[in-house]
Amino acid sequence: MSFSPVNASKNILDKYKRYLQTTFSINDEYYSKQFSKELNKINLLAKGPFLDVNDSFVKGRSIEELIKGGLLAKGFQKLKVPLTRPLYKHQEEAVSKVQNEKNIVVSTGTGSGKTESFLIPVFNYLFRQHEENKLDPGVRALIIYPMNALANDQTERLRDLLANYPEITYGSYTGQTKGKFSDALVEYKNLNNGEMPIKNELISREQMKDTPPHILITNYAMLEYLMLRPDDNVFFDGEYAENWKFIILDEAHVYKGSTGIEVAMLLRRLKAKLSKDNLRYILTSATLGEKHDNPQVAQFAQRLCNSDFSEAWSAQA
Repeated sequence: MSFSPVNASKNILDKYKRYLQTTFSINDEYYSKQFSKELNKINLLAKGPFLDVNDSFVKGRSIEELIKGGLLAKGFQKLKVPLTRPLYKHQEEAVSKVQNEKNIVVSTGTGSGKTESFLIPVFNYLFRQHEENKLDPGVRALIIYPMNALANDQTERLRDLLANYPEITYGSYTGQTKGKFSDALVEYKNLNNGEMPIKNELISREQMKDTPPHILITNYAMLEYLMLRPDDNVFFDGEYAENWKFIILDEAHVYKGSTGIEVAMLLRRLKAKLSKDNLRYILTSATLGEKHDNPQVAQFAQRLCNSDFSEAWSAQA
């Protein structure tokens, strides 16, 4: 039986009305009838359903084909991803350009795989390091989000993707991250139906300070604290701070105005602190601009990151 958006919408609305009527039960018969009458007014609680048609994005080669062609490492075979399904063309181009040491902006619509456009190059780099026995503790990729909710979503995604690849570690370091592992474990189990974290997910600050993860997820406010506090210098100085490679800004359109100025200065301080000239920047957004805006988008990225971007490297669907 085919899915009916109209019937599904009606079903959701009916259940929500029933929830409201049972939750806010009114003993007075008159007011109870008035409440029901108001709830059943057309368009009071919902309007629609509305159907949104996504663009058809050009397909590229699959992960399996890119492995055979030598662009991607064999480590992808252990990930929980469909190897034979074609990537979008802009995802394949993003992988190729990052492989060629280019900074890129992925500006394309919602649902077009922007996350894969930076995760695949990052995973590929980490797989190669693992193959070469170079994957010791230390940050390789910093993923910056404007809010904790997005950082938490990305952590859950990595948990699923990397379940079969324990050699790659990751962790979310935000204001919500507990200091001690014991406290973090209690919170984790409460949020995940009593389950234990997988081996490669670092859930506490003390874990990440002892052995910094390969993929560090945070927000720009916490990044500033990390750079200021002596106890957090392990991410930027010492034996575990020599392998930084990627700086990723998801939802990059947020960084405009005063926030943009603040983050631009923060990224300059980070680059100076790391003393690395070969950092690769990947920016993603659904609203930075259309294809004809490429020159302006590249200029925005260059000013924000203080690094070279080119119109030709600003990927579009």
